[in-house]
Amino acid sequence: MRSRAPFALAGFLALPVFFGALMAVSLAIEKPRVVQWSRPGGHLAQIFHQPTDSLEIRIWLLALVAPLLLVLVGIAASYVTLGIYVVCVAAVIDAVALTLHLRRWELHHTARFPYGEDLIADQTNSSLFARGEWEHDAAQTVRSFEHYTIGLAIASAVIALALTLRRRRAPRSGAPVLQQTGGAPTSTQL
Repeated sequence: MRSRAPFALAGFLALPVFFGALMAVSLAIEKPRVVQWSRPGGHLAQIFHQPTDSLEIRIWLLALVAPLLLVLVGIAASYVTLGIYVVCVAAVIDAVALTLHLRRWELHHTARFPYGEDLIADQTNSSLFARGEWEHDAAQTVRSFEHYTIGLAIASAVIALALTLRRRRAPRSGAPVLQQTGGAPTSTQL
């Protein structure tokens, strides 16, 4: 391993990627559990219930894929000379990939929850979320995490570049070093 810094940076950048992925995956695959039956007269009745526990587990596991890929890139980048920059580019790609189909997922989630995320009709006083409100907020949250991830990746690359330039400008060992005396007179006689 050349350096552990790419791995550490990947772990740091994986956090906002995970939370963005959690919201994006929820929009993509979450659906209510629907119970239907026929009423007398041929009318179809439906009741919407919260999603099943197995679906929630799937959402959490799928949300781990994007940050796990970033951490794996960080491990591989630890063996490369410019590994920090590889991790920064991978984090930006990861964050942008979460938002590629976000609008479609938002629309599909709204269609799957006809009474809104709280499963209570909008006409009642108990409804906390209007239809599509939670989906819009979730999509905005994913975009916000995308921007945070990209900003942190760019800041990390700039800091790494500044440290590299500083290291190159530092005096080499064996070269004469000028010592600061704070303005006090010095003597060069032996």
